[in-house]
Amino acid sequence: MDRPTLTLDWQDSPSGLPLFQRIAESVAREIRRGRLKPGAALPSSRSLAATLGVHRNTALAAFAELEKQGLIVSVPARGTFVSEKLPEIRPRRFRGPDCAPVTFDLPETAPFRAYRGLAPTELALFGGLPDLRHFPSNLWRRAYRHAVKDVSLAFDYQSELGEPRLLRALASYLATTRGVVAGEGEMLVTRGSQLGLHLAARALTRPGTVIAVEARGYRPAWEGFRLAGAELVPVPVDEHGLVVSELERLTAERRVAAVYTTPHHQYPTTATLSAPRRLALLSLAAQRGFPVIEDDYDHEYHFDGRPILPLASADPARVVVHVGTLSKVLAPGLRIGYVVARPEIVARMAQARFFLDRQGDHVSERALAYLIEDGELTAHIRKMKKIYAERREVFIEELRARLGDALRFRVPPGGLAVWARVARGLSPERWAERALSRGLLVQSGNHFTFDGKTTPYFRLGFPRHDPKELREAVRRLAASRQ
Repeated sequence: MDRPTLTLDWQDSPSGLPLFQRIAESVAREIRRGRLKPGAALPSSRSLAATLGVHRNTALAAFAELEKQGLIVSVPARGTFVSEKLPEIRPRRFRGPDCAPVTFDLPETAPFRAYRGLAPTELALFGGLPDLRHFPSNLWRRAYRHAVKDVSLAFDYQSELGEPRLLRALASYLATTRGVVAGEGEMLVTRGSQLGLHLAARALTRPGTVIAVEARGYRPAWEGFRLAGAELVPVPVDEHGLVVSELERLTAERRVAAVYTTPHHQYPTTATLSAPRRLALLSLAAQRGFPVIEDDYDHEYHFDGRPILPLASADPARVVVHVGTLSKVLAPGLRIGYVVARPEIVARMAQARFFLDRQGDHVSERALAYLIEDGELTAHIRKMKKIYAERREVFIEELRARLGDALRFRVPPGGLAVWARVARGLSPERWAERALSRGLLVQSGNHFTFDGKTTPYFRLGFPRHDPKELREAVRRLAASRQ
């Protein structure tokens, strides 16, 4: 049987190695590069030695080294071959430069506290966090299984606007429940409302332009606006929501690129923006040409009287960028929100989203579309609204019974929290620290003020705990008072 000749650049191998290892390394390199295929015949040791001008024992030692590595096999009476099944190729190590770690001059960032879960004995009076014990697991599993049946729809790249089926389902849902009409190209599905707010800022502002925000509000949204390059200017809020007369004064003095507001249940105070102020805000935005970023926070949970529809439902000038989420309705980890706005704004947001996130989770989006189409989402919201209304009553009753002299509040018509004023002489920050030592997490008012200064308030949420747990939470809060 004729044996092939083998041409090797063995002299390019590291000179510090023994000669046989240099030859073995050069053969291994040819195998790794695919020039020597699995099963290929190799020259005999005598032929290889003659070709390379080395002693035959050197060629035999090289073959032995290659066989030890599993790269070649010797078959008696037949010869030597490249292994049919090559071992996994391990990456080559290299030695880095000999130097000390470098210190980078990084820009300042906003204060950030990483999320931590609750210990088994801890309770948290946070609003906006649903009770996951009521998550419709069976319905979600069924919808999810249905969503992954078509692999190309589930796992290939899809539209940066969101899952088309969910866009259609949401358009119908919002028109029915909120009076918000979204035409073709006027809606974007996002990974929660936080991404929607950030994308809105990127679409509407340039670095250094002004976004007016509520002086008590949602700090993560503010930081998202800052990341987009905006300068923020606070506008006061009172028991009727955003003080539009103060916004009017601001816009007379400075050019405002957008205003951000939570009109349905103002965050954190739970106030509902009054009808006269809604009309004044929409008129002012139309006259002075700035968009209104409407965060439709907690819209689903209104308990007393008829809820007022969003600003976007009465917006002939099309100045409103309407942002909402379904994460709080089902589970915060699902990260599904949406934005409804003019097509040119949605297009800019979709472009920014493409570069940041490419697209959302189309499997979860499609599963949610099935729940909306089947009426399951509406049924779940109806069920949870009843549960949360009962919890609100228990919570209010306990607060009045145990802390009636220390906390003053009005019962909010909707939303999942109470904005409570702390009696004179009590520090909400120190009170919160003492409560934490008893296994209770509460948020004092300074978490929500634009300047971070102390304010004599607590925001106390009630949705994630059942009545028994709420009674225990209020007991701990009362015991932490002094």
